Amino acid sequence: MPERIQPSSQDEAFRKELMGVLPHLRAFARGLCGRPDFADDLVQEATIKAWTARERYTPGTNMRAWTFAILRNHYLSELRRSKRQTDLDEGVAERLLVMEADQEAPLHLDDMEAALRNLAPERREAVLLVGASGFSYEEAAAIAECPIGTMKSRVARARADLARMLDVDAEKPFDLRARRAG
Repeated sequence: MPERIQPSSQDEAFRKELMGVLPHLRAFARGLCGRPDFADDLVQEATIKAWTARERYTPGTNMRAWTFAILRNHYLSELRRSKRQTDLDEGVAERLLVMEADQEAPLHLDDMEAALRNLAPERREAVLLVGASGFSYEEAAAIAECPIGTMKSRVARARADLARMLDVDAEKPFDLRARRAG
């Protein structure tokens, strides 16, 4: 029977910190792609990539931001790869994007998820990073690899789009976390 190698204290500390961000990664991945199965695959790949690159992580820095950037980059790579491999099935896309009209019903999480799917990808990513994940504009801009002003603009436009889609008062501040909790 082979002898088991004990992880170093640095590896164990990294593992604990990485495990602590998994729920946040899952939520971000789900918001990006809208498919639980694909989101789980994204989180798994991001976790493996983070573990493999653990020597490049500086302890004490923002593990969430670091892993979100890894997940985002992997997601974008998968999108580019899938565009080369298959054509879009318009019937499936239409079913995913069409939301039934029911103005009398209260806002539900399903409504929010449908509205998020209808946002332009860069706006969805921005509002998920800032509005749902709680990153500052600076942190979100670093994760998305764009200027801070661009991130602020994307978030503002995403919030306005969501308010319009969900028929809420656009004059009041729109907080995705408050909507999600409600």
